[in-house]
Amino acid sequence: MALGRAALLLRGVRPGRLRALILDGMYFTDRGIEELEKRRGEEEVTFEWLAEQLRTFVDLNPDFEVPVERLATWLARLDDEDDE
Repeated sequence: MALGRAALLLRGVRPGRLRALILDGMYFTDRGIEELEKRRGEEEVTFEWLAEQLRTFVDLNPDFEVPVERLATWLARLDDEDDE
């Protein structure tokens, strides 16, 4: 069951601070993405470096292998939509 903006505000979710969706009774936010952008947003990295960091993360957190693989595949295929 999805809640509207008013219900999210009543639950203490402030607009502009984080976005939230309620799926199966759980909150999903982008706080980690916001922190990454704030702390490292000015840096430039290669996809080679990113791939190595993702491998290390999966080695340390094997439960996240599938979502990380999905993210990597999605990033690898971003331009495919333009080619069709």
